[in-house]
Amino acid sequence: MYKKLTVIGASIALLALGVAPVLAQTTTGTVTTANTTTSSVSTKIACVGAAVNTRETAIDAAMTTFTSASNAAYAARASALQAAYTGMTLKAVRAAVKTAWSTFTSSEKTARKAWVASRNAAWATYRTTAVACNAPAGTGDGVDSSLEVSGN
Repeated sequence: MYKKLTVIGASIALLALGVAPVLAQTTTGTVTTANTTTSSVSTKIACVGAAVNTRETAIDAAMTTFTSASNAAYAARASALQAAYTGMTLKAVRAAVKTAWSTFTSSEKTARKAWVASRNAAWATYRTTAVACNAPAGTGDGVDSSLEVSGN
């Protein structure tokens, strides 16, 4: 048993010695490419940072527009419902309430569609710009896009 382990251990050692020269570096000088210099990497990272800033500014503007439209829809619904309950007949009240809710639903749907389109456009522009920056892998934060508010 020990003889078998000794033979296996010796074989592994010889194999390792044979592989080491193959894996050794064959050049003595240092190779520096434009992609790995410190100034180039920092410029590429700054490029991604600018793309992130542009994306966040666009998303902020889109969210402001969405919340303003949503607030306006709620205010209009409140006014319409208040007016609806001043009707003299049940039929008039029902018709006015239905119109108020229908208008509100339509306004919210339009605001939500605009938000989603703006958000998606901001992320698409970011991805295109970030790829063009040619920064090192893992520089951007695009993997976190699923955390973005969906606009529900």
